[in-house]
Amino acid sequence: MTNELAAALLRYTQTQPGTSPYSTAADGLLILRSDHPAPPTFRSARPALCIVAQGAKWASFGGAQLEYRAGQALVVGVETPSRGRVFEASPDKPCLVLILELELATLRAVAREMSPAPVPAADASRGVFVANFDGPLSDCALRAVRLLDTPDAIGMLYPMLMREICYWLLRGPNGSEIARLASTESPSHSLRRAVENLRKRFAEPVRVEDLAALAQLSASAFHRQFKALTGLPPLQYQKQLRLLEARRLLLSLSMSVQAAAFEVGYESASQFSREYTRMFGAPPKKESSQAKAMREAA
Repeated sequence: MTNELAAALLRYTQTQPGTSPYSTAADGLLILRSDHPAPPTFRSARPALCIVAQGAKWASFGGAQLEYRAGQALVVGVETPSRGRVFEASPDKPCLVLILELELATLRAVAREMSPAPVPAADASRGVFVANFDGPLSDCALRAVRLLDTPDAIGMLYPMLMREICYWLLRGPNGSEIARLASTESPSHSLRRAVENLRKRFAEPVRVEDLAALAQLSASAFHRQFKALTGLPPLQYQKQLRLLEARRLLLSLSMSVQAAAFEVGYESASQFSREYTRMFGAPPKKESSQAKAMREAA
C-alpha cells in the first residue's frame, strides 16, 4: 500500500504548477515533495498526521529527535515548535509526504460514538510520536489522495474519510495516547488549556505558577507534564514561539530587528539577537538582509 500511495503522490505533484508544499482542494490536506535532502526548517507544528510514502525525514521537539520513513507517520497532537529535515531524497526517488491536519473536535466526536469506548492512557501522554501507518490507515490515506481527482466529491467524502482515520487511530496500537489527547475529561485537557493560554500570550510575561493553576496542577507536576506533552519546558516553549514569530516578521514583513524583538516581547534587542542566532544559526540582521536581497532579485 505504501508503494501505491507514493505513486499516487508522485503523479499528483507531476501535474501541479508551482513547488512544494502543494495545497489541495481538500481542506487541511497538503503534499510535500523533496527531490534532494534539505536543510532544517523551523515551524510551529499543528495537530496533524505527517505520512511518509517515500524517503525519510526527522523532526525534533526540544531535545527529542524523531525519525520517520516510508510506511510511518509523525503524529502531532499538540501545537508545538519544531525543527525538521528531509534527509533521504533524490530526483529518481523523491521524498513524498502526505500531511493530514487533525481536528481534535472530530477525534473527540468519533471517540464518543465508539463502543467500546477507547480508554485514555493513565500517565502523561506524548503529544508527538511516530507510528506505523499501515493497514486501514494506509488505505484511507490512498483514498484521500485519489479523491483529489474528483473535486466535486471532496466536500462530501473527505470529512467521512477523516472520521474513518480518527476511528483507526483510536483503535490502533497508540489508541490510548490518542484518546488521552482527545479526551475532555482526562488531566491532559486542562494541561492543553494552559498550553493554548501560553500560545495566545507568548509575547507577555508569564508565570509558570499561573499556568499550573490553570491546568489544576502543582508547579512541579505542570512542568513535568508540559514537557512530556510538547517536548519543551514551558518557558523554552514560550521562547521558541517568540523567535519563530519574530523570524516571520523579519523575513515576510521586512520589520526591523529591534521592532520585531519588541513586538514578540523582548525588552533587550541584544538578548533577542543572541537567542535568535542560537536557534536559527545566523544573526537576525543577516537573515533579514538576505531575504531583502532575494526579494529585490526576484
